[in-house]
Amino acid sequence: MSEPPADAVRPPSRPRRTSTRGAARSTRAPGVRGGDKRERILDAAVRVFARKGFHATRVSEVAKAAGVADGTIYLYFESKDHLLISLFEHRVERLLAYLETELPRAPRAAHRLQRIIELQLGLLEGERDLAEVVTVILRQSTKLMKEYAAPKFNAYLDVIAGVIAEGQAAGELRDDVSPHLAARAVFGALDGITMTWALGKAEHGGLLRASGQLVEIVLRGLTPTVAR
Repeated sequence: MSEPPADAVRPPSRPRRTSTRGAARSTRAPGVRGGDKRERILDAAVRVFARKGFHATRVSEVAKAAGVADGTIYLYFESKDHLLISLFEHRVERLLAYLETELPRAPRAAHRLQRIIELQLGLLEGERDLAEVVTVILRQSTKLMKEYAAPKFNAYLDVIAGVIAEGQAAGELRDDVSPHLAARAVFGALDGITMTWALGKAEHGGLLRASGQLVEIVLRGLTPTVAR
């Protein structure tokens, strides 16, 4: 069995690229201006959880960092556990919202997979604390992930798997791979890259550079091989 054609595994020429940096800033703007207390609390929780760890953090410390009274936290979140899960859900909802806009613009499955990878890594570029919270701290609460975050997580995996299944149906991607298995492999790679970046030097531009390499690896693995 021969190698896939070189042009089949090269990162696809992309349609007009939408910057994720501006998008990430826009989602934080209400909290920064102080106009949305829930956003302020979420932003504060990210900073405090990353600095002190989830279990060592008191709700009062999050409230102080957000500039709100302790009781205000409970107007928006039932508990500290609920606050942690909300951080994860907020991230996934943001990704899903961007994908809903971006994916229809991509002409082929390869382009759509590229945008998924670019968006997940690009949205965390410059947000080391958030990257650490969602890749490291959330893992400390398996029970919470199983009970609360699974629906959002599965919805995101379904989007990736759907793109792969569409590519298989169109003959663009190899059809001997389970779409959901491939989706989990893609997410696992993204998660591992983000965690390593967050716990290391968190070099500026590191995630965006990694996204290009990961796109090539994923597409090389999913490109149909040509029989001799």
